[in-house]
Amino acid sequence: MSLITLRFLAEPSAVNFGGKVHGGTVMKWIDEAGYACATSWSKRYCVTVYVGGIRFHRPIMIGDLVEVEAKLAYTGNTSMNISVEVRSGDMKGGQMEKTTECLIVFVSVDSHGRPMPVTSWVPSTPEAEALARKALAQLDASRSTYTG
Repeated sequence: MSLITLRFLAEPSAVNFGGKVHGGTVMKWIDEAGYACATSWSKRYCVTVYVGGIRFHRPIMIGDLVEVEAKLAYTGNTSMNISVEVRSGDMKGGQMEKTTECLIVFVSVDSHGRPMPVTSWVPSTPEAEALARKALAQLDASRSTYTG
C-alpha cells in the first residue's frame, strides 16, 4: 500500500503547557503513520533513518479530528521516502486544515537489522511525480548541508 491515513481525536493527554497538542506528540503520530506506510509497502520491519523539513503550520486543538496521511514519494534500493501531512479540524465545522508536513525516510531491515531491498515504486500521476521530485530535492539539500 502506498498511502495510509490514520484518523483519531486529539486527546487531553496530548496537551502541552500552552493548551494545544504537544509538537512531540505530532512527531510521534508522523512516525507511526510513516512506519505503517513503509511496512505495508515493504512487507518487512522498517526503521526510521531520517526526518526532515518538518513544518508546523498551525496548532492542533484538543478534541480536533486529526488525519495523518503518509504517502510513498520515492523508493531507493532499501529505503522508502514518505511524505507525511497532518490535518486537523473541529468536527462540527467539517473543515480540515493542514497543520504539519514533513519527509520521513525508512529502511527495510531483516531480523539482524541489515538493510533489505524494497520493491520499486513508480509515480503514476503528475502529482506523484512532483512529490517524488520534491522528496529527492529535499534529501539532496539535506546531504549538501551535512558537515559530519
